[in-house]
Parts: sequence; C-alpha cells; structure tokens
Amino acid sequence: MKSKKIILGSRGSKLALIYAERAKKKILEFCSNVEIKKITTTGDINQKDRLSEIGGKGLFSKQIEIELLENKIDIAVHALKDMPSEETKGLLTNCFLERNDPREILISFNNNLFKDFKPNSIVGTSSYRREFQFKKIRSDINYKLIRGNIDTRLKKLNEKLYDGIILSYAGIKSLNLDQKISQIFSTKEIIPSVGQGVVALQCRKNDFEVIELLKKINHKPTNTCMLAERNFLKILEGDCETAVGAIACIKDNNIILEAELFSIDGKQRFYHSASKNINSAIELGTEVGEILKKESKNSYKR
Repeated sequence: MKSKKIILGSRGSKLALIYAERAKKKILEFCSNVEIKKITTTGDINQKDRLSEIGGKGLFSKQIEIELLENKIDIAVHALKDMPSEETKGLLTNCFLERNDPREILISFNNNLFKDFKPNSIVGTSSYRREFQFKKIRSDINYKLIRGNIDTRLKKLNEKLYDGIILSYAGIKSLNLDQKISQIFSTKEIIPSVGQGVVALQCRKNDFEVIELLKKINHKPTNTCMLAERNFLKILEGDCETAVGAIACIKDNNIILEAELFSIDGKQRFYHSASKNINSAIELGTEVGEILKKESKNSYKR
C-alpha cells in the first residue's frame, strides 16, 4: 500500500477540508502518497432552502459517492451526521475517526446566555430537531431557518438577522472559533444528532486493499458507538424531516444509548435510554429504535 496513490474525496468547505486533512494524516502513516480532491455537492450549491425540501441528507454525500463508485476517488470523507442511514449499494462505511465533541453550542449577538434572551428573539437553526429541543426550553423564542457554512452563518448573525445561532461544537472547535461561543449545552440538556462530531470514511465494498487500510485507522470505541446510533436511526428510517437525537457512550464493558424523538409537529417528545454489553451495540440500537417507533405510533412521519 505504501506506493499506491490514494485519492480522498471531500466537500470543498473550510471545515470539510480540515476533516479531510485529519483523515489524510492518519492514512499517511500507512501510505506515502495521499491526495485530497474537492467535490461540490448539491447541498453546497443550494444554501437557502431547508434540506428536506431539496432532497434530504444525501445532498452532502451523493456527488462524492458517485465519484467513489466511478473509481475517480478511493475514499470518501463525510461528516457522518450528513449521511443517510441506509448505505449506498456497492459502498461500505465502516471506518470512523475518533469522535470530536458532540455537544451543541450557542453563539449570540451580545454574548447572551439562552435563558437571558428576550421573548420573540430570533434564533437560527438548520434542523427540526434543534428547533423542537430548544422550544422545550424556551417556547417564547422565534426559531428561524439558517443555512450555509459556518462563516456564512456568523456573517448573518453579525448583520443582526438573528439574535443567536445554534451550531455543533465540533465544527466551531475545528475552525478555532471557540472564543465566539456564548454557551455550551451538555448532551443531557440537548441530545445531539446521530453521528454528530464524527468523521466517516467510506470506500467501495469490493476494494479489499482499501478496506484493510481503513481497518488500521478506525477508532474502535467510536465505531462501536456508531453501530448503536446508526442502527437506531435505520430502524426509524430517519431522514432530514425526522426530529431525532441520539448519543451513545461506553462505560466499562457497557454501551449506553440515550435517544429522543419528536412528533412531526414537535408537540410530543418520546425518550428512551438503555444499555447493553459493548459487543451488542447493533442490538441496542435496534431495541431503542423499536421502542421509540412503537411509542410514537409513527407520529414522527408525514
């Protein structure tokens, strides 16, 4: 593998390229020739509409996956939370870098804490999950869609189009923008998106050489947690309109999965937490998914 050139496919945003560089650094330990190819996705082109209105989660991964299937790249680098729960035919996502901080953060115009916002303040978020979660804390706030990369969102905040914006800590931290954070929410306060803070590396199912390479850089604890979280989402057949959060963690020889699901109008919340032996991560995800699916009576679907 040392002599073979490996081409990584990545979105071209500043944050995506930071993640691709992390992957490249890991792969360089086993392969001397690694290149990053920038690929523009539909999600990058349309930064105005809600993702569910223009095609869902696959908008950030489809073009990269096409290049992978056409042998134009060897490995696709994704932010796992942007990937659909169903694997694309002919591809394999079974390698994950160590999870970054999965928590949610608030950046506010005057550095206010969320509790200090005036009624009818405008808070920007790109997902139904975040909107419904924060509504449970403050129902007197106006939640408004915000799209675009982090720089674009910060610009909109500075232009006073919003009083505050909700973002993932992982992205802000990776861009060294920690100083802009007004508040960090624990995963108990706000359960994050499935796979939040995780960089996933995807390859062709029949590229056994690359599969073996990725095994060497796979972070096993993160992989175990992702088996639980992703299987949970798969059971729900979750998409961009599904307001769902889940976080798995390992304690001793057990894996704990905490998850919540909202009805399509956000008025009902369904919650469950369970744990199993570390070797039963898939079964744990299935169990929690089935419980919430049954409790919600499919009220989370249109």
